[in-house]
Amino acid sequence: MDLNRIFMKNATPTKVGGQAILEGIMMRGSKALAIGIRLPNGDIHLTCEPLKAPGSWKKVPIIRGIVSFVSSLVTGTGVLMYGAEVLEAADKDNPAYQPDKFDLWLEKKFGKDAGMTFAMIISVILAIVMVVGIFILLPTLLVSITQKLGIKNVVLLNLIEGVLRIAMFVIYIAVISKLPDIRRTFEYHGAEHKTIHCYENGLELTPENAQTFYTLHPRCGTSFLMFVMVISLLVFSFLGWPNLATRVISRLLLIPVIAGLSYEVLQWTGRHSNACVKILSMPGILLQKLTTREPDEKELEVAIAATKMVLPSHEDPDVPVEYWVGIMKPDGTLIKNEEETNAYIARKNKG
Repeated sequence: MDLNRIFMKNATPTKVGGQAILEGIMMRGSKALAIGIRLPNGDIHLTCEPLKAPGSWKKVPIIRGIVSFVSSLVTGTGVLMYGAEVLEAADKDNPAYQPDKFDLWLEKKFGKDAGMTFAMIISVILAIVMVVGIFILLPTLLVSITQKLGIKNVVLLNLIEGVLRIAMFVIYIAVISKLPDIRRTFEYHGAEHKTIHCYENGLELTPENAQTFYTLHPRCGTSFLMFVMVISLLVFSFLGWPNLATRVISRLLLIPVIAGLSYEVLQWTGRHSNACVKILSMPGILLQKLTTREPDEKELEVAIAATKMVLPSHEDPDVPVEYWVGIMKPDGTLIKNEEETNAYIARKNKG
């Protein structure tokens, strides 16, 4: 693995980042967010929407990380649900299609738009509960049991807790990566990274050029999560080893602070390429070997299509970004769908 091709000091400065979803990718630039989804018929469903200018919080260290973390969680969940909705609509053309009973219940109970909003809120809550319960609370509870083995050293107890948390997270990623849908999503994750590398190196965005790069990138969300794990180990060590209730409360209260610190470290490592940066980033880079897979040409085409819609060169400051929903045909032809665009705008306004 050539680290100089991952940590590129002279790479084009960019704010482009993304998220892999089922059969597609969300890409986010400084002024626009785009979603590309490969449909069963081979077309690429594309959606573009303008982003609001960041508030003054964007200039405040730590705080900007906390806000970005919460915003990414909400936006990411919404994108996942939108992608599922697009694929479900495409599947309805299949004679063998059977609607999901839970979706039918939500639509009947709340209406289509309200039902999706409700489902998104529940999904975010469940995700937070799962992450906090499994990766924050469970490790400290398990380590409490080890005290019965005679371990009393505060530093050692915190170290065991931190290592256990990281190990549980890595095992979780390794297990879910075996699922076919998750594995394919990880391929799109790899396509996202390769496309961003291609752009940052100033090359033409083509599947052939993008394929020459690694699927690993220092500004990846996977690296952010690894920084969260490592920084939490260090921060919690300063709190000693109080009783279980105090430990649980203190860890919950410190989650936003740790997220903010992790964001700052991630942004710093993304702008530099010295030896210190490489050492700090290696745990996250190695974990990306689990969360990314080599994409094929079709997956890279989706990533490139979404990326081109959010690049600075396509964002003339005198021309506002417009909502845009349509498809890209296999020959590269873009076709805007006015009805879908209006429906998408109406949904965003309600949300």
